[in-house]
Amino acid sequence: MKKKILIVSSSFYKNLEKKLLVGALKEIDKKLFDVNFFSVSGAYEIPQLLNILLKDKKYAFCIALGCIIKGETPHFDIISQSVSDKLLEISIKYNVPVSNGVLNCNNFKQAEVRCDPKLKNKGGEAVLAALSVYNLIHKL
Repeated sequence: MKKKILIVSSSFYKNLEKKLLVGALKEIDKKLFDVNFFSVSGAYEIPQLLNILLKDKKYAFCIALGCIIKGETPHFDIISQSVSDKLLEISIKYNVPVSNGVLNCNNFKQAEVRCDPKLKNKGGEAVLAALSVYNLIHKL
């Protein structure tokens, strides 16, 4: 029986979300894992949905994807820190690897490069990070 993976992404920047998702899916072996995908309006909503969905304890690991781009106010810092803290908290609460693929970028150009599966492929890196923890847990 295939294990399930959960991907929750932010659609605030739809084009960046699509690139992160393409990069992530390239790293998932479809013979071993089924993917459940959900999209929320912003990065701040990702931890809330993860917290709700992980109560069922049916996922091998989870990937959070999105992009927060620095603007002119402290909003960037508050959202970035909150999302990061909550993702770690949820991972520990449910004993499930949760990979933080929510990027914190200084500008849109930087975000485009980091999201692009042909360049930095941070979506793919998020999958590989969660997969490494998942594999280690199952070897112990």
